[in-house]
Amino acid sequence: MRILIVEDEKKMASFIRKALQAEGFAADVLHEGSGVLAAASATPFDVIILDIMLPGRDGLSVLRQLRENDIRSAVLLLTARGEASERVTGLNAGADDYLPKPFVLAELVARGRAIARRSNQSQPVQLRLGDLTIDTITRIVKRGERAIELTPREYRLLEFLLRTPGRVCSRMAIVEGVWDYDFDPGSNLVDVYMMRLREKIDGNAPVKLLHTVRGVGYVMKEGA
Repeated sequence: MRILIVEDEKKMASFIRKALQAEGFAADVLHEGSGVLAAASATPFDVIILDIMLPGRDGLSVLRQLRENDIRSAVLLLTARGEASERVTGLNAGADDYLPKPFVLAELVARGRAIARRSNQSQPVQLRLGDLTIDTITRIVKRGERAIELTPREYRLLEFLLRTPGRVCSRMAIVEGVWDYDFDPGSNLVDVYMMRLREKIDGNAPVKLLHTVRGVGYVMKEGA
């Protein structure tokens, strides 16, 4: 599960990130609201932990912006004031849950896991592009009637791309969404995996689905 933490208090953000990573989650951090939409558009986060009190664009404004742009990641609001009217406003704006400060990290982790579970239950079980299908429960991948055997990493890469067909994904967005760690920008790791995946997915198929956008990244779509 991949989580974005938006918290301007750097020490608090670090504590939350370490707690989530200890539970096996991949966690990214932003300290202001202005970059949230770009980050959430580039990476399909399962949960966004969003502090309401942020410098510049406040959390409620960020939340409205996300929903207006059809970003469906589950959102857990953090609020220092804990006023009922603020909580209601946040839930009406599209938040999935809220947690007043101060809070226990174990409760934050539990709430994050719970809303991610509810959100994932509403996600499509089967992803499809042309005659390519993925069952996200069984992880069975087929091109027409042909079953395709993928390694766990190749499967994660394919699912990441197929959740946003037609959208060009940069190499860095792919690394952050699939590998969960930083690496040498000069590495050709992504390109190597893409070559393997293309051989398995497209092969001799007359219609190609995985395309390179030179100098930018990769995209899944039907045709050239």
